[in-house]
Amino acid sequence: REWTMKTSIVFLLCISLFPGFSQGRVVREDETGFAECNVFFPGQVPPEGFTEPFHVKICQQYNKEPRFATLYSTKDKIPLYSAFKFTKPAQSEEENWLVEPQIDDPENDLLEMVHEADIGGTVANLGANQALTSDYVGSGYERGLLNPSVLNEEDFQVATYTLTNAVPLSPTLSKSWHRDIGKVVEQALIPHCSKMDHLYLLAGAIPSSVRVKGKVSVPESLWLAACCDAPEGWSLGLVKKINDENSLADLTVRELEKQLLPGVHLFKGNCGESKQSQEKREAVLQAVSQIRSGQQVETSDDQETKDSGWVRRVAGIIATPFIKLLELLIYIFVELVKFVFYFLWLVVKRVVGTVLDGVCSLWNGMVSYLKAVSMVLISIPYDVGRVIINIFLGFLQIVQDVMSLTYRILSIPVGFVLHLAAFPYHSICAIPSVLKDMATGIGGTFSLVIDATAAVLHGFYYLAGHIVRRFVPKGSSDD
Repeated sequence: REWTMKTSIVFLLCISLFPGFSQGRVVREDETGFAECNVFFPGQVPPEGFTEPFHVKICQQYNKEPRFATLYSTKDKIPLYSAFKFTKPAQSEEENWLVEPQIDDPENDLLEMVHEADIGGTVANLGANQALTSDYVGSGYERGLLNPSVLNEEDFQVATYTLTNAVPLSPTLSKSWHRDIGKVVEQALIPHCSKMDHLYLLAGAIPSSVRVKGKVSVPESLWLAACCDAPEGWSLGLVKKINDENSLADLTVRELEKQLLPGVHLFKGNCGESKQSQEKREAVLQAVSQIRSGQQVETSDDQETKDSGWVRRVAGIIATPFIKLLELLIYIFVELVKFVFYFLWLVVKRVVGTVLDGVCSLWNGMVSYLKAVSMVLISIPYDVGRVIINIFLGFLQIVQDVMSLTYRILSIPVGFVLHLAAFPYHSICAIPSVLKDMATGIGGTFSLVIDATAAVLHGFYYLAGHIVRRFVPKGSSDD
């Protein structure tokens, strides 16, 4: 049990680390049918008549191989049917539920089924077109698989646990559906089809108006259509009503098609209806009737099985110790492989970490060195230009100082010499002017003295005449 649990944990880790193992892609409109999943239909021709715009074709894949095909209704948020083939009965069941991102977000880069918890907001409008785990929590319904996991093993079984393959069923109905379909396929259909690989199965649901949380449609009935496309082939339809978990009605494929959408044809050429073996079909119906009544279905191999039963029991008793020893050796070998793998992983991790640290340090040092060199190279032209400008400005200042000093030195003696040379000329040239000014002064002085004397005399004369006229009588002057 412990080894099985460890193996399961390793398997789940591989699923989460390598999502490419689990892939279910939405088939494009330009692709024929269900693309690579057409192998699950007789003649590789899918059912006809499902043409609504909200019908989405999904090719369910796992580990890069097609496992089954699903037609999904984004309106009802349940699958309308899943097409598959019987592989082998499941040895164990391990649920690992997935969702399809492209149904809600066609532009999303996630081209594969992923765990709902791992999406983390990377899908726009998650749950707008498909059911989620939260839609079932607390609803009283569980996720019932149309393609039952009990009819698949290993990779085929893992691929069935996707919400695009599930419809809301009550726990008892889900258990009844899986039990009845498992028994019908294993005990009635497989033994009467000459080529097991040519047994094509369609498991579907008919939506109703009842909704889980107002979102996911609860089917009103479940159905199974089988086609044995082989010599002495046959076809068969089965219907289970939701309100009667013990019901399992058998009918022809044509009768089943009438209960579905108008114009629906499930199998190409009605599964070779004209060449079908009526005896085989009757045998299948008898086996289904025994399953429905709870009887054990006997096959042609049952008597041989009884006859050889005691031989097998004796062989089992003898072989049991060797089988246990072989299991022990396998367990030891697996543990050794796991230990070696873990050790190599640690070594590789340490070596890669050391190399990456060295590369990062070398890269950082190179970047710093190139940055410093770049700064120096960029500053060189600036510094050179600044030095040249300073030298030029200094040279101009020197020239200016030299010229100013020269001007000052030369301006003092030149003025002195010019003034000294001009002194005799100005002195000699000034003598006539001085003499003229002196003569004019002297003449003016004499003229002024004469004018003053004449004015004084005239004044005295005027004064004397005035006095005489004042004091001498006029008569005497007449005499």
